[in-house]
Amino acid sequence: MKYRSSGVLMHISSLPGPCGIGSFGKEAVAFAELIKSMGFSYWQTLPFATTDSCNSPYTSFSAFAGNPFFIDLPTLKEDGLITEEELRENSYHEPYAVDFQWLNETRMPLLRKAFSRLDAKGREKVAVFCKENNYWLPDFALYMALKDQHDQLDWPDWEAPLRLRDSAAIKKAKETLAEEILFYEFVQYEFFTQWKAVKKKINDLGIQMIGDMPMYLALRSADVWSNQQLFQLDKDGNPAQCAGCPPDYFAADGQFWGNPIYNWDVMKRTGYDWWLKRIGMALKTYDMVRIDHFRAFSAYWSIPADAETAKEGKWVKGPGMDLFSKVFKTFDHPQIIAEDLGDIDEDVVKLIQETGLPGMRVLQFGFIDNADNLHLPHNIPKNALAYTGTHDNDTLLGWIFGAEPWQRDNALRYCSFDGDWREGGYKSKVCHAMIRTLWQCPAQITLLPIQDLCGYGTDTRMNRPGVAEGNWAFRITEQALRELDCDWMLETNRVYRRSSR
Repeated sequence: MKYRSSGVLMHISSLPGPCGIGSFGKEAVAFAELIKSMGFSYWQTLPFATTDSCNSPYTSFSAFAGNPFFIDLPTLKEDGLITEEELRENSYHEPYAVDFQWLNETRMPLLRKAFSRLDAKGREKVAVFCKENNYWLPDFALYMALKDQHDQLDWPDWEAPLRLRDSAAIKKAKETLAEEILFYEFVQYEFFTQWKAVKKKINDLGIQMIGDMPMYLALRSADVWSNQQLFQLDKDGNPAQCAGCPPDYFAADGQFWGNPIYNWDVMKRTGYDWWLKRIGMALKTYDMVRIDHFRAFSAYWSIPADAETAKEGKWVKGPGMDLFSKVFKTFDHPQIIAEDLGDIDEDVVKLIQETGLPGMRVLQFGFIDNADNLHLPHNIPKNALAYTGTHDNDTLLGWIFGAEPWQRDNALRYCSFDGDWREGGYKSKVCHAMIRTLWQCPAQITLLPIQDLCGYGTDTRMNRPGVAEGNWAFRITEQALRELDCDWMLETNRVYRRSSR
């Protein structure tokens, strides 16, 4: 972060395109070209991970594997792995939202057809990829094959030999399910091969990719099954303590995530090897990576598995600099962002200072009280990424409509706006005023969700923390991208010395 710059936050799934969800196709490169034309230097996404039954990319089957839905179908057709007819059959033109149910029913069967056409040379490429990723891919592929064999039951419900990874049972499963295992390895090969090619095109345009790494894993993930000793589990494989966070701005009862908590004592004895591999993978996948819920490295909210709400949890000391000393010895100047939002105490602040990593600030949080708080633009440090809002926030326009009158008045006065705050859309003056105000702050990088660039309301919000249903589905349309006020954004980036052009 040597120069003042800016970026756009939008997940791959939100890209326009013909196949039901955004993908690693021409639309991704076109979006990078568009934001480059507006003077942006960064494109931030959400985790590339597989998603859970609520479609959240923060609860995945794997800390390493990519989401098969992002594989670009036209590219598979060009490679001779699917037919023109199959491509047409799997086209779905709902422009405003991802239809996850349709994808869950149709996409994997299509990828199986593609796999069936893999020739000897293709299988050799998959084998090389698997060898390069042998620290996670064989276990993941075996895990997914076993889930299929067990009618999608989670691993704690499997028979004891497989649940506890008895060597004889694992060997037999690898032999019996060899072709299924290869299928899941093929899917990951396609995912990462396509992404590598698309990322190069994006980087060649001068756009850097910021990725996102969830702090915790789902119990039902391949990583927990294959590394049970690294997590706080009982003898049956269930969490003894669960992750979450205490009551905050988003949830009065706190958030009970249900993820198993790391066994940091065992992690330390292994030299934090699993974490170093995970961070290394992320740094290879993206140009910069945000670690979600970074404060858990300082202290984490530990909730008894049988608790009714997250209020019953308590703070427990995390690994702190003991882990990050290893990180800095292993990686030369790793481009890591510390998501230091939420309940932050002096120990978290100290850890951020010791690591030297940039933290995060959110404009909307600057106006939730009458204090001179750290999210107000004049208080944002240079070594930070400043956002109008994140994927967990309402849109700017939605926040303005939903704020208490005194909060809205404070925000409008701060941003020197005295017009009609009800006006949304691509040329929304109130959104422009708030963006312009944030762009003046000292932070080296400022970012805004694509919804704020469009002046959209609450109905386009990406996620509502603590609410299980109805999230993660937002998509932008090609028409919307054509209507963006590109000239205004480019000029704003230029005026506040954030332009890449």
